[in-house]
Amino acid sequence: MSISYPPGLRELLEELETFGEHNDATTTDRASRMLNITPDTGAFLAVLVRSMAARNILEIGTSNGYSTVWLASAAAAVGGRVTTIDVEARKTQLAVHNLRRAGLEDTVELLTGDAGDLLARGAAERWDLIFLDADRKPYATWWPDLWRGLRANGLLVVDNAISHEAEMEPLVERIRQQPGATHVLVPVGKGELLVLKATT
Repeated sequence: MSISYPPGLRELLEELETFGEHNDATTTDRASRMLNITPDTGAFLAVLVRSMAARNILEIGTSNGYSTVWLASAAAAVGGRVTTIDVEARKTQLAVHNLRRAGLEDTVELLTGDAGDLLARGAAERWDLIFLDADRKPYATWWPDLWRGLRANGLLVVDNAISHEAEMEPLVERIRQQPGATHVLVPVGKGELLVLKATT
């Protein structure tokens, strides 16, 4: 797959990709691993953001900001913004540094905390696109608030849908039971589950 990097960001993204791979190969502690998306997933997300002209984007699972750079660069091109949250403060600080290097700090609101709490208190139909790439255990519990937070014709994208298919099944079952939800599995990267919220 030919990767289309955001203008001027190729070197930074390649550096972060290499850093993530080396870091994850040398540590077994999940909290210390970057667990970054693949470059083709980054390009795929950027295409989605730009084609939808998504202006309000939520990312759950910031890590060191690799995926956030992909999202924010595309959002900036359409006048949008990204809100991203991670439970690990150290990773948030890494992301702050990397987004500054990318010149995208003004396009992103970085939060540290529990994504479930953020979703529960969030406004209905706020998000054009939600990218979900975190600990998969609470996904099914989060589903009602994820769905409520998406606008009509909004899109939920969930990473690791092929690589961790069994862990994703509780969420997929909730999606199957949701009226107005159309989902498709896209074999990009580690597998991207796309869920479209139909208009009512």
